[in-house]
Amino acid sequence: MHFYGTATRNARGHLAVGGVDVADLAREFGTPLYIMDEALIRRNCRAYVESFREHYPDFDVAYASKAFLCTAMVALAEQEGLALDVVSGGEIATALQAGFPMERTYFHGNNKSGEEIRLALEAGVGRLVVDSTHELHLLEAVAAGAGRRVRILLRVTPGVEAHTHEYISTGQLDSKFGIPIAGGLALAAAREALALPHVELMGFHCHIGSQIFDLQGYRVAAQRMLDLMAAFRSETGSVARELSLGGGLGVRYVEGDRPTSPAELVACISAAVRAGAAERGLPLPRLIVEPGRSIVAEAGTTLYTVGSIKEIPGVRTYLAVDGGMGDNIRPALYQAEYECAVANKLDSPRTRVVTVVGRYCESGDVLLRDVAVAGDVAPGDLLAVFATGAYNFSMASHYNRFPPPPVVFVRDGRADLVVRRQSFAEMAALDLLPERLRSRTAR
Repeated sequence: MHFYGTATRNARGHLAVGGVDVADLAREFGTPLYIMDEALIRRNCRAYVESFREHYPDFDVAYASKAFLCTAMVALAEQEGLALDVVSGGEIATALQAGFPMERTYFHGNNKSGEEIRLALEAGVGRLVVDSTHELHLLEAVAAGAGRRVRILLRVTPGVEAHTHEYISTGQLDSKFGIPIAGGLALAAAREALALPHVELMGFHCHIGSQIFDLQGYRVAAQRMLDLMAAFRSETGSVARELSLGGGLGVRYVEGDRPTSPAELVACISAAVRAGAAERGLPLPRLIVEPGRSIVAEAGTTLYTVGSIKEIPGVRTYLAVDGGMGDNIRPALYQAEYECAVANKLDSPRTRVVTVVGRYCESGDVLLRDVAVAGDVAPGDLLAVFATGAYNFSMASHYNRFPPPPVVFVRDGRADLVVRRQSFAEMAALDLLPERLRSRTAR
């Protein structure tokens, strides 16, 4: 069995993460429960920063908040020297609540509202990553009204096909994100930006997709972005000083996955940008990356309690847990795969094949199909699903009026609750009942 980070089998034959027995976590915090391995998160952050220090003179590593965000994660990212990539007013508010230095934030999004842009300006966001010419002029109007000059990156699509699921591919020509380089559209948008008095164009951004194992896409993207920067200088006389190649590095979810390390990615893109800039006579830009999944995915374990076990002879055995698609929508959304183990019976032979399903009222509420688990698994046991640190908490819902799981950080034998479980009353706290509906008889 493959363990991630600090996860081990302890003397009781139980799964332990960060030196804490998950059975103890279940007793204290209940299940379903998101467990985050703090030491592994920090190790992944440092892998990016230390590799850049070795390979490139001017860089920024911006944690992609969309992968997993709470105030504790913001604080951890700041401690590790990371900047922050935010995509909404809510993520900006979380960063503010955690006291993050807002000049180190990058504000993304393909359809930012005027209200969100105003919030970003008031908060002192460091860079707005502009996704369209519509947004460019909306930003100019908001900035003019605020009497501010805003530094931006222009998000472009380099036409690179990342070998990943179509739902998480973003660098190709046909994408809702960014302005295509093809047809001169990105260059035209850059010229428009230069003409706006309240906008300062610092450089360009692209993101080719997510869960990427092959580094060739990054090399191609770097060359196309440098071509754009060279054309921008040639046509306008201005120099783009910043280049963001986004994030998207893949992680190990199942046995067959062979991810590339952060150090390999950094070495690859650093070499590509160094050589490409020299070939085009460009000064080295500040190089920015935005890792999210590769920081937190493998650090997450979701812990469930096993409920009913339904065997259909000759067909399938269904093992139901007390969570499901409400805390992990990824299998239903794009057929994501995971590995699991009966966390309190690691020493039992894995001789029973089951399909793990949730408790939500959907036939598609399937977490894992045909996986081997302990042969003596029984109701009340604990099931751990690995590598659930990215997008699971972020995309959790209140479907069927179940509260999303709480989150604990574990490290050096200590567990800290960083997001508590909502009560049923808290979930209903925003509901309003008009007076006309209070009567049991229609009027």
